[in-house]
Amino acid sequence: MWIEIDAHISQVTGEKFHSSQRLYVSGGSINQGYALSDGKITYFVKLNQASQGEMFAAEMLALQQMYNTNTIRVPQALCWGTTANSSYIVLEWLEMADGNSKSWQKMGRNLAAMHKISSNQGFGWNMNNTIGSTPQINTWKSDWIEFYIQHRLSYQFQLAKRKGENLALQDKLLTAIPRLLANYQVQPSLVHGDLWGGNVSFTVDCEPVIFDPATYFGDREVDIAMTELFGGFPPCFYQGYQEVFPLAQGYEKRKTLYNLYHILNHSNLFSGGYASQANEMIEQIFRML
Repeated sequence: MWIEIDAHISQVTGEKFHSSQRLYVSGGSINQGYALSDGKITYFVKLNQASQGEMFAAEMLALQQMYNTNTIRVPQALCWGTTANSSYIVLEWLEMADGNSKSWQKMGRNLAAMHKISSNQGFGWNMNNTIGSTPQINTWKSDWIEFYIQHRLSYQFQLAKRKGENLALQDKLLTAIPRLLANYQVQPSLVHGDLWGGNVSFTVDCEPVIFDPATYFGDREVDIAMTELFGGFPPCFYQGYQEVFPLAQGYEKRKTLYNLYHILNHSNLFSGGYASQANEMIEQIFRML
């Protein structure tokens, strides 16, 4: 496997690469990560089963698309491929460090700039991808409400039903979403799609970096909402974002609806108490109507 990956790196870079160090990098729950080095240059390699190659194809496309916006730093993607038993993606290696208030504020400004990148095709993306290891359907829709109901919540509810989870108010919620989002104008924005604290960092030069995307064109508020889901980002991040691209009135009500998608996904992936949390969120949404 490593010989094949070395050969692929050599092919795409035009420089002979032979890895002499392969160090396991902890942190991921879906993929295995390795620092691959020949003593002069280091790459970050993620591995999964051979059947998951399309997941890495989507990740490479997303990273290239975000990189090409020239708005926010992402690791450059070199290549992806499959071997007999594994699939892989090779990324630029970035030395990471803690951020300060200025770098967090810059992350907010840079993300806002990326969110200004739109699509004339509507809501969706050029291929399906994954949220964690769950398939994420991105078939284009001209209407955001239809997209979010069909490709986000309904899909997760179907997965939950197969697992035997009891989400009694799901049909009532889906019917209520048009009312919840009434009089709210949504423009398609290029979103990261999985923007929690584990998918952001900073280089040693304090440059903000985002990675592990689940990219599509959607309501930019899905990214901002998720930053609040697992502890929240520092206030200076939100200040920086608002300076460049202020959020519309009513965000505080919409964010629970958008974060429900991720809690349902966590329930479908990890079980635990996430189904109960999803039911609580649905009840909270109805209280806001």
